[in-house]
Amino acid sequence: MDLGESLPDAAIRETAEETGIYVEVTGLVGIFTDPRHVILYASNGEVRQEFSVVFAARPIGGTLAASPETTEVRWVAASEAEALPMDRSMRKRLKHFMTSADVHLG
Repeated sequence: MDLGESLPDAAIRETAEETGIYVEVTGLVGIFTDPRHVILYASNGEVRQEFSVVFAARPIGGTLAASPETTEVRWVAASEAEALPMDRSMRKRLKHFMTSADVHLG
């Protein structure tokens, strides 16, 4: 998130930068935290516990394209998502989006 930017605007910008797709935010999936996900920055010894704010969005333009921050960008059917390799925390977020209408807090 850049200074002066809202969270939804950051999500829109980051999606375009990393995928080439422009989106419109349509809702909040949830706020996800994991006390077991702690990052140590070796450069300065700083320790952080990360959190994620996950939005739902719909594509409104652009063309799929990889960026320096991505290795592959493609559309997949929801039925194929379960078979994709991903971190357990990402799988939790995706599963919540696919199966629940409630906003996740925690």
